[in-house]
Amino acid sequence: MYRTLCWKGDADDLEPAVPDESASSPRSVGVTSLSLLSRVRSRDQEAWRKLVWLYGPLVNFWLRRSGLQDADVQDLFQEVFAAVAGSIDRFRRDRADGTFRGWLRTIVNSKVMDHHRRRKHQPRGEGGTEAQGRLMEREAHEQPPALDHDDAPAIRDLRLRGLELVRGEFEPRTWQMFWQVAVDCRAAADVARDMNVSPSAVRLAKSRVLRRLREELGDLEP
Repeated sequence: MYRTLCWKGDADDLEPAVPDESASSPRSVGVTSLSLLSRVRSRDQEAWRKLVWLYGPLVNFWLRRSGLQDADVQDLFQEVFAAVAGSIDRFRRDRADGTFRGWLRTIVNSKVMDHHRRRKHQPRGEGGTEAQGRLMEREAHEQPPALDHDDAPAIRDLRLRGLELVRGEFEPRTWQMFWQVAVDCRAAADVARDMNVSPSAVRLAKSRVLRRLREELGDLEP
């Protein structure tokens, strides 16, 4: 079962960046000035590994939903990330469709369509018009899904993986406050009462984690 995340993902989730010792961690401030995407573009191998770990399950989800066989999914998975590696410098978020996830989805759809075109150009086996008709019908059902298909559960899973990238930078108490309001959907006042802090401290804990998440993901922000 997928978790329901409770933050909206916009500026309303960010409190003013003011000091608050009860909610902050020395490790959560000024950790890096480069986003994950910036490090990928600079050919940082560890950043590339994180990128594949972060987005690989979503790519796999899209490919499997396209009706591909397991062997084809594995092959196209490699093709997708080879294409990402070869064109990452050309990705720009200031375009109309400039989210990284949308750009990645375009690559996935392109590779799936290429796969179907290759299959259609392969020689067909014997079996008459009835057998060929069944094959054409199956291929029609294997076309990739529309871009607006509901993939919300997989996106929530992506966001949870993004949180794992920054979790180690925060004190357990800060993370606990964030998690209870942003993931467990508890009210800040209730969390504050249980943890003997002010509601503003809880909101600041949530804000600091989300701010750090945005810093880390940069253009990759899901």
